[in-house]
Amino acid sequence: MAAISVQHLVTKLEELKQEMDAGNLRHGEYDQRLARLIGELRERKVEADRAEVIASLDKLLADGTITPSVKTHMIARLGLD
Repeated sequence: MAAISVQHLVTKLEELKQEMDAGNLRHGEYDQRLARLIGELRERKVEADRAEVIASLDKLLADGTITPSVKTHMIARLGLD
């Protein structure tokens, strides 16, 4: 399987945020989809280095797309810490 681009990761996280904001997802559903995304990232790898992934997560955190706990969780689960 091909590696996942950082842009794909960003797009998926933005889509999750939009669905939450629209009321289409409950917190449990958000958590499940986030877990699936992380699993996909771990399986297929991210087509970027650690610094690029962290920078992208920092931007998403700054614009409110993800919370600090989501960023911390993703960094830990992806082995970027």
